[in-house]
Amino acid sequence: QLACPLDLGCHSVEDFHFAMPDSRVTLRRRHSYNTASNRTKLVRTPGGKLVVQYLKKTAKGTFAPKAMGGQQIAGLPRLRSVELSRVAKRLKTVNRAYGGCFTAGQVRDRIVRAFLIEEQKIVKRVLKAQRK
Repeated sequence: QLACPLDLGCHSVEDFHFAMPDSRVTLRRRHSYNTASNRTKLVRTPGGKLVVQYLKKTAKGTFAPKAMGGQQIAGLPRLRSVELSRVAKRLKTVNRAYGGCFTAGQVRDRIVRAFLIEEQKIVKRVLKAQRK
């Protein structure tokens, strides 16, 4: 009995309720402006109802100091400060020296720089001993 909605033989609008579902929703909060703190998404419930769910802001994550390059540290969760305070310490750090502070590349650079400085001191000492 259900034919194309454009067919002239349509009997009633109820036959074609699936053709254009109602996408109107009411907001759950009084704040209606589309700001960063009021982002929403539409979700269809198991009962077939369309409802609004409010989204939380996404955090930028943990970054190395600006003086060291300011890159994001890999392996740490991107959580906002309150959520980060509820997370275990093992999830907020990386298991190496300067774990939750510097990136792996920055730690490697510091180690190489320290090694080269020590090597340079040894070379100076050797050259000074050869002069005598």
